[in-house]
Amino acid sequence: MKIVAVTACPTGIAHTYMAAERLERTAKKMGLDIKVETQGAMGIENELDQGDIARADIVIFAADIALQKRERFDGLKIVEVSVREAIKDPEGILKKLAG
Repeated sequence: MKIVAVTACPTGIAHTYMAAERLERTAKKMGLDIKVETQGAMGIENELDQGDIARADIVIFAADIALQKRERFDGLKIVEVSVREAIKDPEGILKKLAG
């Protein structure tokens, strides 16, 4: 399963990056393929390209604010969670997706 994710919090500093790290680390441990874009105080970092998005089976939005360039994901299966949930229970989120 190929997963792409976008993380973003209101201040765009610590929690954005913590959520990205937790999702990446947990996915790797579970043998899942994930690529995470962050939208923080520095703008969009590790931006997902059209190839990444086209190959994705599912998209995770771990965000507590409106995302930039959200239209890139139109037509894909999207799961929306809070940044807090991505930090506290990334395994639970990924297990639901891996079904």
